Amino acid sequence: MPTIGTRLRALRESVKLSQAKLGALAGLKQASVNRYEHDLAQAPYAILLWYADCFDVSMDYIFARCDSPQGRKYENRPKIEDKNLRQFVEMCFDPASPMNEKLKDTLLRLLKEENS
Repeated sequence: MPTIGTRLRALRESVKLSQAKLGALAGLKQASVNRYEHDLAQAPYAILLWYADCFDVSMDYIFARCDSPQGRKYENRPKIEDKNLRQFVEMCFDPASPMNEKLKDTLLRLLKEENS
């Protein structure tokens, strides 16, 4: 049976974040994330709620009461902050390219629609 720690780790890995990066987003130290993921410490309820909101999963999933991240009412769509997406898109394109602005605008619009 999965543990809370294995669920937290799977959620983090699903969006390819390191423990340090997830910790920075959640306001935690990397060591705390590591302890929670290895069930060496219990994450406070506020942190578990942050995971549920950030990754758009039910608390039942985090507590391993069900195997579906969505629960009954959820569609699993992790919310990656728009600021991070914008930085990623900015890095992807050569500013000297004549198509740069059009491609960037199209991607940003698509990402915004996807996260809405």
